[in-house]
Amino acid sequence: MNAAALAANALPAPALLEVEHLVVESVAGAAPVRLVDDVSFRLEAGGTLAIVGESGCGKSLTALSLLRILPEPGVRLGGGSIRLAGEDLSTASEERLCQVRNGEISMIFQDPIASLNPVQTVGAQIVEAIRSHRDVPRREARRQAIALLRSVHLPDPETRIDYYPHRLSGGMCQRVMIAMALASKPRVLIADEPTTALDTTVQAQVMALLKQAQRETGTAVVLITHNLAVAADAAEDVAVMYAGRIVESGPVRAVFRAPRHPYTKGLLAAIPTGEESGEGGEIPRLVEIAGTVPRPGSLGPGCAFAARCPRRQARCSQERPELASDGDPRRAAACFYPYDGAAP
Repeated sequence: MNAAALAANALPAPALLEVEHLVVESVAGAAPVRLVDDVSFRLEAGGTLAIVGESGCGKSLTALSLLRILPEPGVRLGGGSIRLAGEDLSTASEERLCQVRNGEISMIFQDPIASLNPVQTVGAQIVEAIRSHRDVPRREARRQAIALLRSVHLPDPETRIDYYPHRLSGGMCQRVMIAMALASKPRVLIADEPTTALDTTVQAQVMALLKQAQRETGTAVVLITHNLAVAADAAEDVAVMYAGRIVESGPVRAVFRAPRHPYTKGLLAAIPTGEESGEGGEIPRLVEIAGTVPRPGSLGPGCAFAARCPRRQARCSQERPELASDGDPRRAAACFYPYDGAAP
Protein backbone atom coordinates (compact mmCIF):
# COMPACT_ATOMS: atom_id res chain seq x y z
CA MET A 1 0.00 0.00 0.00
CA ASN A 2 1.46 3.37 -1.00
CA ALA A 3 1.87 6.39 1.28
CA ALA A 4 -1.20 8.18 -0.10
CA ALA A 5 -3.41 5.18 0.61
CA LEU A 6 -2.00 4.84 4.12
CA ALA A 7 -2.70 8.53 4.79
CA ALA A 8 -6.26 8.20 3.48
CA ASN A 9 -6.86 5.18 5.73
CA ALA A 10 -5.56 7.12 8.72
CA LEU A 11 -8.11 9.91 8.27
CA PRO A 12 -11.40 9.56 10.22
CA ALA A 13 -14.41 8.69 8.11
CA PRO A 14 -16.70 11.67 7.40
CA ALA A 15 -19.44 11.96 10.01
CA LEU A 16 -23.10 12.06 9.01
CA LEU A 17 -23.37 15.62 10.38
CA GLU A 18 -20.35 17.90 10.65
CA VAL A 19 -20.63 21.48 11.90
CA GLU A 20 -17.47 23.56 11.68
CA HIS A 21 -16.86 27.09 13.01
CA LEU A 22 -20.56 27.97 12.92
CA VAL A 23 -21.41 31.63 13.50
CA VAL A 24 -24.95 32.98 13.93
CA GLU A 25 -25.29 36.73 14.30
CA SER A 26 -27.90 39.40 14.81
CA VAL A 27 -27.84 42.26 12.32
CA ALA A 28 -30.66 44.25 13.88
CA GLY A 29 -28.34 46.93 15.28
CA ALA A 30 -25.62 49.14 13.91
CA ALA A 31 -23.07 46.31 13.95
CA PRO A 32 -23.46 42.50 13.81
CA VAL A 33 -23.62 40.78 17.20
CA ARG A 34 -22.56 37.15 17.48
CA LEU A 35 -25.19 34.94 19.13
CA VAL A 36 -23.46 31.64 18.30
CA ASP A 37 -19.70 31.92 18.03
CA ASP A 38 -17.34 29.41 16.38
CA VAL A 39 -19.31 26.25 17.25
CA SER A 40 -18.04 22.92 15.90
CA PHE A 41 -19.20 19.34 16.46
CA ARG A 42 -19.73 16.07 14.58
CA LEU A 43 -22.35 13.35 14.84
CA GLU A 44 -22.14 9.79 13.56
CA ALA A 45 -25.10 7.90 12.11
CA GLY A 46 -27.15 6.39 14.93
CA GLY A 47 -25.42 8.50 17.59
CA THR A 48 -26.80 11.09 20.02
CA LEU A 49 -25.16 14.40 20.85
CA ALA A 50 -26.59 16.48 23.70
CA ILE A 51 -26.05 20.25 23.61
CA VAL A 52 -26.58 21.59 27.13
CA GLY A 53 -26.43 24.91 28.93
CA GLU A 54 -28.51 27.64 30.53
CA SER A 55 -31.38 29.35 28.73
CA GLY A 56 -30.10 31.90 26.24
CA CYS A 57 -26.74 30.24 25.67
CA GLY A 58 -27.40 29.62 21.96
CA LYS A 59 -28.55 25.98 21.99
CA SER A 60 -31.79 26.49 20.08
CA LEU A 61 -30.23 28.94 17.62
CA THR A 62 -27.61 26.32 16.85
CA ALA A 63 -30.38 23.77 16.24
CA LEU A 64 -32.36 26.13 13.99
CA SER A 65 -29.26 26.95 11.99
CA LEU A 66 -28.88 23.29 10.99
CA LEU A 67 -32.15 23.64 9.04
CA ARG A 68 -31.48 27.24 7.97
CA ILE A 69 -34.75 28.39 9.54
CA LEU A 70 -33.32 31.31 11.50
CA PRO A 71 -35.62 34.35 11.90
CA GLU A 72 -33.97 36.24 9.05
CA PRO A 73 -33.31 39.05 8.19
CA GLY A 74 -32.78 39.90 11.86
CA VAL A 75 -30.63 36.81 12.45
CA ARG A 76 -28.39 35.15 9.88
CA LEU A 77 -25.59 32.68 9.40
CA GLY A 78 -22.36 34.62 9.71
CA GLY A 79 -19.89 31.90 8.81
CA GLY A 80 -18.90 28.26 9.06
CA SER A 81 -20.25 25.14 7.41
CA ILE A 82 -23.00 22.59 8.07
CA ARG A 83 -22.32 19.33 6.24
CA LEU A 84 -24.82 16.50 5.92
CA ALA A 85 -23.04 13.43 4.54
CA GLY A 86 -20.45 15.75 3.05
CA GLU A 87 -22.93 18.22 1.48
CA ASP A 88 -22.59 21.79 2.74
CA LEU A 89 -26.08 23.01 3.67
CA SER A 90 -24.86 26.49 4.58
CA THR A 91 -24.62 27.31 0.87
CA ALA A 92 -27.49 25.11 -0.39
CA SER A 93 -30.35 26.55 -2.44
CA GLU A 94 -33.78 27.06 -0.90
CA GLU A 95 -35.12 24.27 -3.13
CA ARG A 96 -32.52 21.85 -1.76
CA LEU A 97 -33.17 23.01 1.80
CA CYS A 98 -36.89 22.24 1.40
CA GLN A 99 -35.93 18.69 0.40
CA VAL A 100 -33.70 18.40 3.46
CA ARG A 101 -36.37 19.75 5.82
CA ASN A 102 -39.05 17.46 4.40
CA GLY A 103 -37.04 14.29 4.51
CA GLU A 104 -33.44 14.18 5.71
CA ILE A 105 -33.48 16.32 8.86
CA SER A 106 -36.56 16.62 11.10
CA MET A 107 -37.07 18.72 14.20
CA ILE A 108 -39.16 18.40 17.35
CA PHE A 109 -39.76 21.91 18.66
CA GLN A 110 -39.86 23.06 22.29
CA ASP A 111 -43.59 23.72 22.67
CA PRO A 112 -45.59 20.91 21.04
CA ILE A 113 -48.99 22.57 21.50
CA ALA A 114 -47.83 25.85 19.96
CA SER A 115 -46.03 23.99 17.15
CA LEU A 116 -49.16 22.14 15.99
CA ASN A 117 -51.72 23.87 13.76
CA PRO A 118 -54.76 24.52 16.00
CA VAL A 119 -57.26 24.45 13.11
CA GLN A 120 -56.17 21.10 11.68
CA THR A 121 -56.60 17.68 13.22
CA VAL A 122 -53.39 15.99 14.28
CA GLY A 123 -54.09 13.30 11.71
CA ALA A 124 -54.32 15.81 8.87
CA GLN A 125 -50.97 17.26 9.92
CA ILE A 126 -49.23 13.88 10.00
CA VAL A 127 -50.81 12.89 6.67
CA GLU A 128 -49.47 16.14 5.18
CA ALA A 129 -45.99 15.34 6.54
CA ILE A 130 -46.10 11.86 5.01
CA ARG A 131 -47.36 12.99 1.60
CA SER A 132 -44.85 15.87 1.43
CA HIS A 133 -42.02 13.40 0.88
CA ARG A 134 -43.73 10.23 -0.39
CA ASP A 135 -46.17 9.88 -3.27
CA VAL A 136 -48.89 7.84 -1.54
CA PRO A 137 -52.71 8.08 -1.68
CA ARG A 138 -54.38 9.93 1.17
CA ARG A 139 -56.04 6.75 2.47
CA GLU A 140 -52.65 4.99 2.68
CA ALA A 141 -51.09 8.05 4.31
CA ARG A 142 -53.82 7.97 6.97
CA ARG A 143 -53.13 4.29 7.61
CA GLN A 144 -49.44 5.12 8.04
CA ALA A 145 -50.31 8.04 10.33
CA ILE A 146 -52.31 5.74 12.61
CA ALA A 147 -49.38 3.30 12.64
CA LEU A 148 -47.02 6.14 13.59
CA LEU A 149 -49.31 7.27 16.42
CA ARG A 150 -49.49 3.71 17.64
CA SER A 151 -45.69 3.42 17.50
CA VAL A 152 -45.35 6.42 19.84
CA HIS A 153 -47.94 4.84 22.18
CA LEU A 154 -50.70 7.41 21.76
CA PRO A 155 -53.77 5.79 23.34
CA ASP A 156 -56.58 4.88 20.92
CA PRO A 157 -54.85 6.30 17.81
CA GLU A 158 -57.76 5.34 15.52
CA THR A 159 -59.94 7.84 17.39
CA ARG A 160 -57.43 10.48 18.43
CA ILE A 161 -56.11 10.89 14.88
CA ASP A 162 -59.21 13.05 14.28
CA TYR A 163 -58.69 15.20 17.40
CA TYR A 164 -57.62 18.83 17.26
CA PRO A 165 -54.50 19.65 19.32
CA HIS A 166 -56.45 21.40 22.10
CA ARG A 167 -58.13 18.10 22.98
CA LEU A 168 -54.79 16.44 23.76
CA SER A 169 -52.54 16.81 26.79
CA GLY A 170 -49.02 18.22 26.50
CA GLY A 171 -47.54 14.73 26.63
CA MET A 172 -49.90 13.51 23.90
CA CYS A 173 -49.05 16.51 21.70
CA GLN A 174 -45.37 15.73 22.14
CA ARG A 175 -46.03 12.17 20.95
CA VAL A 176 -47.79 13.60 17.90
CA MET A 177 -44.77 15.83 17.21
CA ILE A 178 -42.46 12.81 17.43
CA ALA A 179 -44.71 10.89 15.03
CA MET A 180 -44.62 13.81 12.57
CA ALA A 181 -40.84 14.09 12.85
CA LEU A 182 -40.42 10.37 12.18
CA ALA A 183 -42.84 10.37 9.23
CA SER A 184 -40.05 11.24 6.79
CA LYS A 185 -37.67 8.60 8.17
CA PRO A 186 -35.03 11.30 8.76
CA ARG A 187 -31.30 10.71 8.87
CA VAL A 188 -30.96 13.36 11.60
CA LEU A 189 -33.56 14.23 14.24
CA ILE A 190 -33.20 17.48 16.19
CA ALA A 191 -35.03 17.37 19.52
CA ASP A 192 -35.20 20.87 21.02
CA GLU A 193 -36.10 20.59 24.72
CA PRO A 194 -38.48 17.66 24.02
CA THR A 195 -39.38 17.21 27.71
CA THR A 196 -39.93 20.85 28.71
CA ALA A 197 -43.17 21.41 30.69
CA LEU A 198 -43.80 17.67 31.01
CA ASP A 199 -43.94 15.89 34.36
CA THR A 200 -41.19 13.44 35.27
CA THR A 201 -43.10 10.31 34.28
CA VAL A 202 -44.05 11.69 30.86
CA GLN A 203 -40.48 12.96 30.37
CA ALA A 204 -39.19 9.42 30.80
CA GLN A 205 -41.82 8.05 28.39
CA VAL A 206 -40.97 10.62 25.70
CA MET A 207 -37.23 9.96 25.94
CA ALA A 208 -37.88 6.21 25.80
CA LEU A 209 -39.85 6.76 22.59
CA LEU A 210 -36.96 8.67 21.03
CA LYS A 211 -34.52 5.91 21.98
CA GLN A 212 -36.83 3.25 20.57
CA ALA A 213 -37.22 5.15 17.29
CA GLN A 214 -33.48 5.62 17.08
CA ARG A 215 -32.83 1.90 17.55
CA GLU A 216 -35.37 0.99 14.89
CA THR A 217 -34.31 3.54 12.26
CA GLY A 218 -30.65 4.31 12.95
CA THR A 219 -31.47 8.02 13.07
CA ALA A 220 -28.83 10.34 14.54
CA VAL A 221 -30.16 12.67 17.25
CA VAL A 222 -29.13 16.18 18.27
CA LEU A 223 -30.67 16.68 21.72
CA ILE A 224 -31.00 20.27 22.93
CA THR A 225 -31.65 20.40 26.66
CA HIS A 226 -30.92 22.22 29.89
CA ASN A 227 -31.70 19.01 31.82
CA LEU A 228 -28.37 17.34 32.53
CA ALA A 229 -30.05 14.17 33.79
CA VAL A 230 -31.86 13.76 30.45
CA ALA A 231 -28.59 14.37 28.60
CA ALA A 232 -26.71 11.82 30.72
CA ASP A 233 -29.35 9.17 30.11
CA ALA A 234 -29.92 9.75 26.39
CA ALA A 235 -26.63 10.82 24.82
CA GLU A 236 -23.21 9.36 24.15
CA ASP A 237 -21.53 12.75 23.68
CA VAL A 238 -22.14 16.20 25.09
CA ALA A 239 -21.28 19.79 24.17
CA VAL A 240 -21.62 22.35 26.98
CA MET A 241 -22.50 25.85 25.74
CA TYR A 242 -22.07 29.17 27.47
CA ALA A 243 -22.72 32.61 25.96
CA GLY A 244 -22.88 31.22 22.43
CA ARG A 245 -19.69 29.16 22.65
CA ILE A 246 -18.89 25.53 23.40
CA VAL A 247 -16.77 25.50 26.55
CA GLU A 248 -16.43 21.74 27.04
CA SER A 249 -17.14 18.63 24.98
CA GLY A 250 -16.57 14.90 25.07
CA PRO A 251 -18.21 11.58 26.00
CA VAL A 252 -21.12 12.44 28.27
CA ARG A 253 -20.20 10.05 31.07
CA ALA A 254 -16.59 11.21 31.16
CA VAL A 255 -17.53 14.90 31.12
CA PHE A 256 -20.21 14.57 33.81
CA ARG A 257 -18.11 12.35 36.05
CA ALA A 258 -14.97 14.46 35.77
CA PRO A 259 -15.74 17.98 34.44
CA ARG A 260 -12.79 20.14 33.47
CA HIS A 261 -14.39 23.50 32.77
CA PRO A 262 -15.53 25.50 35.83
CA TYR A 263 -18.89 26.19 34.17
CA THR A 264 -19.58 22.49 33.63
CA LYS A 265 -18.59 21.77 37.21
CA GLY A 266 -20.89 24.55 38.43
CA LEU A 267 -23.84 23.17 36.46
CA LEU A 268 -23.32 19.70 37.88
CA ALA A 269 -22.89 21.02 41.43
CA ALA A 270 -26.27 22.77 41.14
CA ILE A 271 -28.11 19.48 40.61
CA PRO A 272 -29.78 18.16 43.79
CA THR A 273 -28.49 14.64 44.46
CA GLY A 274 -31.06 13.60 47.05
CA GLU A 275 -28.29 13.21 49.62
CA GLU A 276 -28.47 16.72 51.03
CA SER A 277 -30.27 17.19 54.31
CA GLY A 278 -31.39 20.53 55.60
CA GLU A 279 -31.33 21.36 59.29
CA GLY A 280 -34.58 20.35 60.97
CA GLY A 281 -35.85 18.71 57.79
CA GLU A 282 -35.69 21.94 55.81
CA ILE A 283 -35.32 21.78 52.04
CA PRO A 284 -31.60 22.39 51.34
CA ARG A 285 -30.50 25.33 49.21
CA LEU A 286 -29.10 24.47 45.80
CA VAL A 287 -25.54 25.49 44.98
CA GLU A 288 -25.80 28.28 42.44
CA ILE A 289 -23.34 29.82 40.02
CA ALA A 290 -22.80 33.41 41.15
CA GLY A 291 -23.51 36.20 38.69
CA THR A 292 -25.48 36.25 35.45
CA VAL A 293 -24.95 35.23 31.84
CA PRO A 294 -23.48 38.14 29.83
CA ARG A 295 -25.70 39.72 27.20
CA PRO A 296 -24.82 39.18 23.52
CA GLY A 297 -22.55 41.97 22.33
CA SER A 298 -21.22 42.70 25.81
CA LEU A 299 -18.37 40.18 25.78
CA GLY A 300 -14.86 41.49 26.20
CA PRO A 301 -11.66 40.01 24.79
CA GLY A 302 -11.32 37.35 27.48
CA CYS A 303 -13.22 34.27 28.62
CA ALA A 304 -16.99 34.81 28.64
CA PHE A 305 -17.25 32.97 31.98
CA ALA A 306 -14.43 34.89 33.70
CA ALA A 307 -16.65 37.20 35.76
CA ARG A 308 -18.44 34.19 37.34
CA CYS A 309 -15.50 31.81 37.56
CA PRO A 310 -14.00 30.79 40.94
CA ARG A 311 -10.67 29.98 39.24
CA ARG A 312 -10.24 33.19 37.23
CA GLN A 313 -6.89 34.91 37.01
CA ALA A 314 -5.76 38.07 35.24
CA ARG A 315 -5.17 36.21 31.96
CA CYS A 316 -8.79 35.09 31.84
CA SER A 317 -10.07 38.64 31.35
CA GLN A 318 -7.49 39.47 28.71
CA GLU A 319 -7.40 36.41 26.43
CA ARG A 320 -10.04 34.10 25.06
CA PRO A 321 -9.23 30.42 25.69
CA GLU A 322 -9.70 28.13 22.67
CA LEU A 323 -11.54 24.82 22.85
CA ALA A 324 -8.64 22.38 22.93
CA SER A 325 -7.83 18.83 23.96
CA ASP A 326 -5.84 18.27 27.13
CA GLY A 327 -4.30 14.85 26.70
CA ASP A 328 -7.48 12.91 25.84
CA PRO A 329 -8.29 13.50 22.13
CA ARG A 330 -11.98 12.73 22.77
CA ARG A 331 -12.32 15.61 25.22
CA ALA A 332 -11.83 19.35 24.98
CA ALA A 333 -12.26 22.37 27.25
CA ALA A 334 -11.93 26.11 26.67
CA CYS A 335 -10.12 27.04 29.88
CA PHE A 336 -6.63 28.19 30.81
CA TYR A 337 -6.95 26.65 34.29
CA PRO A 338 -9.17 23.56 33.97
CA TYR A 339 -9.94 21.20 36.80
CA ASP A 340 -7.97 17.98 36.88
CA GLY A 341 -11.11 15.87 36.54
CA ALA A 342 -12.32 15.45 40.13
CA ALA A 343 -16.09 15.00 40.32
CA PRO A 344 -18.05 17.89 41.88
